Amino acid sequence: MPVSKAHATWYGDIPSGAGDFTAGDSITGGVTYKSRFEGGPGSNPEQLIGAAHATCFSMALAGALANAGFPAESIETTASVTLRPVDGVPTITKIELVTEGAVPGVGADQFREFADSAKANCPVSRALSGVPEVTLRATLADG
Repeated sequence: MPVSKAHATWYGDIPSGAGDFTAGDSITGGVTYKSRFEGGPGSNPEQLIGAAHATCFSMALAGALANAGFPAESIETTASVTLRPVDGVPTITKIELVTEGAVPGVGADQFREFADSAKANCPVSRALSGVPEVTLRATLADG
């Protein structure tokens, strides 16, 4: 399997400095103190973690469903990453995964079981196992 790489550069001090990052061939962005800690415009590392988690989870869920004979039409996942001070240090304290699947033939309870398994076993979930709280709401699309 390939090794995935990203690159970041920070310029200046934390309150007034700025940084930029690249990941893969098409992901680039900028980060500032305001974008990370005050909800200002721009990107932040927690958004990148959320994107990675939502993507990995969606792929794991789609793969498990397909292997069980329920190929998904779509899996849509949002990951909300909460950053709070813990003992005076900014810490990721919670990740909320919300997913909706369009999956012909699968029941709601089955879908939640597959989603729970994907949450526990996707590589990014496993890497983030130190996050104290990871929640999941999994529903099937109407239709």
